[in-house]
Amino acid sequence: MKALRLFTPADVSEMEQAIRAAESSTSAEIRVHIEDKLAVDARDRAAFIFEKLGMHATDARNGVLVYIAVESRKFAIIGDVGIHQFVQDAYWESCAEILTEHFKRAEFKAGIVSVIAHIAQPLSIHFPRKNNDQNELSDTISFGQ
Repeated sequence: MKALRLFTPADVSEMEQAIRAAESSTSAEIRVHIEDKLAVDARDRAAFIFEKLGMHATDARNGVLVYIAVESRKFAIIGDVGIHQFVQDAYWESCAEILTEHFKRAEFKAGIVSVIAHIAQPLSIHFPRKNNDQNELSDTISFGQ
């Protein structure tokens, strides 16, 4: 799988640490899923993966998925219904711009780490972390076909 070869174990660890850091200020859940090829629309595939990863099951419906198809050079960033009441299309477009600019320079890990930090900014305002916050979803990067 090309996606697995694109990132070293240290890269994966750094991206997972970025998720943990982002989630330290919010109750929202962020996941990253990376695969090789995409045969359908990126948003449709991201929605399928979102459901498959159980991201729709968070208490506040505040999950965000960063989906990337490496060989197809496509990505999508989608959030659950709880998030959409607080952020506008411009927010999602700014997330896409961050990935696009980094990916143009083949800075894949840096782009993912940057977009995770960017995603966390409004989430920490609208979904602040509480003392009894539970990590509802895994912070590990998932890889798939």
